[in-house]
Amino acid sequence: MKRTAKRPVFARLAGESGSNLVEYAILFIAFMMLMFGITGFGHALYAYTFVSNVARDASRWAAVNGSTCNSDNSCNGAGVMNNGPVDGPAITAYVTSRTPLGIDPAQITVTSTWIPDNKPGSTVEVQVQYNFNFIFPLIRTSTLPLTSTSETMVIH
Repeated sequence: MKRTAKRPVFARLAGESGSNLVEYAILFIAFMMLMFGITGFGHALYAYTFVSNVARDASRWAAVNGSTCNSDNSCNGAGVMNNGPVDGPAITAYVTSRTPLGIDPAQITVTSTWIPDNKPGSTVEVQVQYNFNFIFPLIRTSTLPLTSTSETMVIH
């Protein structure tokens, strides 16, 4: 039986001098894709939380400022000044005024419906849609529509 002498570790690795750099580059790309993915989905969650909360707040605001509100602000819900009963454009203005940083106000669509009208006892439904675009470098992604609907009974 022939015995072969073991070479020292450094002697065996002498021919692999650039492999560490290649392995590092591959792992770095995978790590950065993971980080960009986490950041992108975190931003999407932030946008959906905004859409959900602002739909609920807008329907509550519209319910408080129903048809019996007048221009003396006798029923201005949540400290918001209003010049009488709200309508669709007023709800849209309310939603866009609540838009935080990181959300593009041009991508927000607000639809408001009163069933059957804006008198007390009726229902106001506010639907907010935001067209979210992922921010992944070098990868083209499609728009993700985030939608939330809230219904509240008109009290004023």
